[in-house]
Formats: sequence, C-alpha cells, structure tokens
Amino acid sequence: MNRLKLDRRLVLAIVVIGVATLVWLLVTIGLIASTLAPAQLALVTEQLAPRLVLIGLTWLFGLVSIAATLRWLFRRYASAPARLLEQTQVLLAAPKAAPMDHHGTKETQALAQAIFQLASQRDGLREDVAAQIVQASQSVQQEKNRLAALMAELTQSVVVCNLDGRIILYNSRARMQFKAISSAPALAGGAELMGIGRSIYAVFDRQLVAHALESIRQRMERGAASPSAQFVTTTQAGQLLKVQMAPVRHVQSQVDEADISGFVLMLDNVTRAFEEEHLRDQLLHGLTEGSRSSLANIQAAVDMLAYPDLEADMRERFLGVVREEVHSMSERITGMTQKATEGLKARWPLEEMLGSDVLLAAQRRIQARSQRSVTLENLDTSLWLKVDSFSLTQALDYLAMRLVDEFDIKFFRLRLQASGNRGQLDLIWTGQAMSTETVMSWEMDSMRFGVESTPLTVRDVVERHGGEMWFERERVRHEAFFRFLLPLASVQEQLDASQLAPSDARPEFYDFDLFKTSDQSSALDDRLLSDLTFTVFDTETTGLSPSEGDEIIQMGAARIVNSKLLNQESFEQLVNPGRLIPAATIPIHGITQDMVQGKPPITEVLPAFYAFAQDTVLVAHNAAFDMKFLQLQEKNTGLVFNHPVLDTLLLSAVVHPNQESHRLEAIAERFNITVLGRHTALGDALVTAQVWLRLIPLLQAMGINTLRQAREAAQKTYYARLKY
Repeated sequence: MNRLKLDRRLVLAIVVIGVATLVWLLVTIGLIASTLAPAQLALVTEQLAPRLVLIGLTWLFGLVSIAATLRWLFRRYASAPARLLEQTQVLLAAPKAAPMDHHGTKETQALAQAIFQLASQRDGLREDVAAQIVQASQSVQQEKNRLAALMAELTQSVVVCNLDGRIILYNSRARMQFKAISSAPALAGGAELMGIGRSIYAVFDRQLVAHALESIRQRMERGAASPSAQFVTTTQAGQLLKVQMAPVRHVQSQVDEADISGFVLMLDNVTRAFEEEHLRDQLLHGLTEGSRSSLANIQAAVDMLAYPDLEADMRERFLGVVREEVHSMSERITGMTQKATEGLKARWPLEEMLGSDVLLAAQRRIQARSQRSVTLENLDTSLWLKVDSFSLTQALDYLAMRLVDEFDIKFFRLRLQASGNRGQLDLIWTGQAMSTETVMSWEMDSMRFGVESTPLTVRDVVERHGGEMWFERERVRHEAFFRFLLPLASVQEQLDASQLAPSDARPEFYDFDLFKTSDQSSALDDRLLSDLTFTVFDTETTGLSPSEGDEIIQMGAARIVNSKLLNQESFEQLVNPGRLIPAATIPIHGITQDMVQGKPPITEVLPAFYAFAQDTVLVAHNAAFDMKFLQLQEKNTGLVFNHPVLDTLLLSAVVHPNQESHRLEAIAERFNITVLGRHTALGDALVTAQVWLRLIPLLQAMGINTLRQAREAAQKTYYARLKY
C-alpha cells in the first residue's frame, strides 16, 4: 500500500512558481525588446527564433529543479510537523506511550522527544491515579468477583437483560444451554444466540417476554416483595424451555416501586424431562389398558373353569387363555421395567470428584451396612475421578454385602491408583475363592440391600462410567479383589480467543453499563460510534482474486460491545473451498489441504456467520477484499450482507494522512499493539478489533462521531479507489 502521494499545497506551489517564472521570462523579453531599434529587434528575433525550444527546455529544467528542491524542503520542514502531530495524537489516544520513531529536522526531533517525555510523565500520573482507584475500590471489586464466582459455579442457566432485551450478563451454564438449543451448534456454537449485547428475542418471542414483564409490574404495584413470573416456550430448534423471570429494580426504586431497569431469566431445558414424562405416561397407559384387558380375559376364563361339568378340551382352552394373558402381562411389566431402568441410567450425572473422597464415602457406607472393618490403601489426594459417586458406592456396597452374606468375609480393603488414563479402584478381601459364574451372576443381578432394591446392576454402573470391572485372585497372598477401571478427570487444553488476546481470569460474560442503553429511534447511520455493536472479521483465502475463482478457507470474527472487545465471544471456522489450495499461499496462512478436508463448505459456514454478525456493524481491514468474497456467495446462500461496513485501512488514512503505510502490521506498531496469530482469520480479526478501538477516539477528536460521518470520511481517502 506504499504509494507516492503529492500534497496539494506542494503541487499548488510548483504551479505558482512555474507561472511566475514564465511571466518573469516573458516580461524580461518584452522590456529588452522595447529598448531595441527595429533593425536590432529583427536581428535578435532572427537569432533567437530557432532557439526558442532550447529556452523553453531551460525554463522547464529550472522549474523541475525548483520543484525537487521545494519537495525536499516541504518533506523536511512542512510534512515533518504534520507527521509529528499524527504521532502525538496516537500518544494521546494510547493507554501507554510508545517511543516515537520520528524523522525530521533537529528541532522537530527534539520536540518529539519532549512530547514523549511529557507522555511518559502522563503515564506515570495515570498509574498513580489507577493505583489509588484500585486501592479505593477493592471492596467493590471483591463483591464483583464474588458475583462472578457465584455466576460461574451456578448449575442453573442465568441470563440478565436490560429492558430492551439486550443481554448484559450470563453464566457458563447459560452458554452451554444456548449451544444445546442452537440450530447450528457445530458451527456457531450458540454464539448467534448468546452474547453480550445480543437480543434475547432471538430465542424468545417478544410478546411472551412483554406479557411476563407486565405481570411482574402488576405484582410490584400490589406490593409483592419478590415478584416473579414463569412461562414455558419452544425454541426454533424445537427445544422446550422453562423460564422464571425476576425484575432488576432501579437504584432509585424508592421513588417508584414498579420502576425496573431489566430482568433476570433462569432457564431450564425441560425437553428431555417432558419427553420422559410423556413416555412414562404412555407406558403406564399401555400397562393399564393392556392389564385391564388381560385381567378381563383371565376373569372370564376363571369363571368358566369354575363349572364342574366343563369338558376337558374346553378346560384346557381356558387354561391356555390364562397362561397367555399372564405371559402377556409379564412381558409388559418387564418391558416397562427395562425402559424405566434405561431412563434412570441416562439421568446419572458424572462429576469430577477427588478419588480419596470416593474411597471415604464407600468406606463409611460399607462399614455402616455390613458392620465390617474397611481400611484404605494408596490414598492419593491428588487423583481426581469423573464418576457418579452415589451409584459407584452403591455397587461397592452391594458386592461387599454379597461377600459377607455368602462367604462371611471379616474385613475389606479399598485401594485406588492411577493406571494410564484411568483410575484403578480395588475392593480387596481375604478368604474363600469364588467361581467366575458366581461373579457374573452378581454382576448381572439387580442390586438389593435388605428390603431396599434398585433395578440397576453392577454392570449398568460400569457401563455408565464407560469403564471395566473384573474379578482377580492373588494366590501368593491368598487375596482376591474386584477391580474397577474408572475415567480420570482431566483438563482439556483448547486453543481459543483467550490465547490470542489478553483476558482477565474470568471470561467477560457481563457488562452492566448496558443497563443504561436503550434502542435508538434514530437511524443506524446517525448513532454514535461508541454506542454501536461491531463484528470485526477477517478471511483467509486461496488467493487474491475473488472474481477469478479464489475461495475462502477460513473465517474468524470477534465482537465489540459498549467499546469493549469480548475475547470469549468469537467465531472461527475452517472452510472446505472445493478446490486445491495453491502451494505458494500455504506458507502465508499455514492452512493445508488436509486441514480443510471434511470441513463444511462456505454455503454452510456463511449462515452461521450471518447469525453471529446480526444487528451489528461489520469492521475489517481492507474490507473491500473480504466483502467481495461474501458478495460472490449471495446466489449460493441467499444471504445478502447489507450490514454497514467500516474499513480500518481507510479510517487509518483519515486520521493519519501523512503516514506512508497503512498495512495492518504498520498500524499495530504505531498503536503499540502486540500482533499474535498473524495471517490466521481470528488472529487478524482480534488485531483489527484492537486497532479499531484505538481509532475511535482519534476520529472523535476530528469531529467524526457517527457511523455516517465515518463512512463518508473513509470514502474520500485515496485507498477507497481499490476494487476487487
């Protein structure tokens, strides 16, 4: 993008000097001619006429020399202060001053150094003020952290919205919930539904929420201390949600008890529970109706069998009816029991738990029921399991009770140790050996504990954990044990946006400042840049010619809400281009043919990205290039990206017209932004987002405050001529 640009002032100066020298030359010739006699004038004219071209070339050469001298002087003495002004504006907008790489006169270099020293002093004062603010607000921050911790650990989905339905807070559980109800969970991952600043009406009907809010207001006016409303609704993906709504009151709620600033939604996905309840109703109905019919047939057969003179063949026929109906009832009851057992197994939760806690729970349960001593071995306090502790301790207790009842075992030992990527839990005893057939029967029988029983078996417990269980003997020690292989709890390392950009310890899942905003009645173009929501995106492609067959191979995007970059709300997806990736481009973006093999095509990715970017302003660096690829897919997808678009390349040229380069790396260097993940779609999108956040205050300082003003200013720059 480095292009030679002439300042209009320099061009005007050269034109003026050229005209002035030409006029001076003509006036000089005229004055000399007025002093000559006619004969002399004729002689001079005769001598100079053939040499007029030489005189013109001499004038032109002099003008070029003057222009070159003026350009050198202009760059040294006129452009240097302008560049210094732009660098000073960067220092004003930057959170921390970076050393100024200024090339100009000695005076401007000294001035740049003085400005940098002043900016450094300002940074020092800012740090002092920030330290005092942090010290003064420690208690507030502590309460904020407690809220964040509470929200993160809640097992219920919680979403907080302002009165316009814009999401200002949600917890991790809600994020998982919205991913489950997303129509494109593999691509958007619920990001098109859940996000700071997004509308809750993408999930819930607006009239339904309005009705619940009106119900809450009526209860508040009647003096209810804790008003709430409940409703059940279906999502576009066919999920059934149970919602409880509570109000968020204004701080000045004493003035108007019914004045609220937002609402809290507590969500439960009851789709599975509803289906299970419906299935149970069907099973019970089928069992009832079938049993009623069978009982009627049995009763009729018994009545006929009561006749003493009934013939033998008729008696055998009615006995057959009784046997058939009893068998039919038995099959219905067995089938219902099996389905109920399957439902029970499906509802078991697997949770991360310390292995030592599992052993302690099993020890207490076995000792309480069997009155036998249980000791613990290899108690590793750092070993974590992913188990359903209740069903696992039930299985251990059941096996111990069978050993006590049938072999009179006097004491047990529990042992736990890691074995590869599994946990190895042993129930050990000393005593009589047992056969494999006995072990298999214990494993497949329903577990019973005295008068208590459960339809589950030890095998069900093992299968639910995805583990294994067997019986083994140690002949040297005269010991035997049941061994369970159980899954270990491990931390999954995933590359996401938080590794490409700095973030706090907890995800940015809240923004209480949105309580203060409301939907604007003015057109989007007239809204302030600081009030808008932006989707900053980038694409990686097979080449640089979208109109000649090049395709997108990766898309990445991040959102800016309330002038904050939401690192956790990002979009990243590899795309199968349907063609070979040129070998020459692979070293640039690092994406190979194998990486896109099996990935979704652009016709599947674009709808998910469209939902992610809905109701936002698109921002990109050299946006004309990326938008051309999107526009070429309109016929294939039916999606028209008519979002407002801002280009950081053009807007950088607006605020820094005297800088020679507006490449993304050059702009990031000017703003002291660390570039990570360059030439990856998400990495470039995050860098562009940080650049855009730095450009906003510089544009505002120039009087460019609204979206319309930013777009008009961008179209006046030299780089707006670029076409693809």
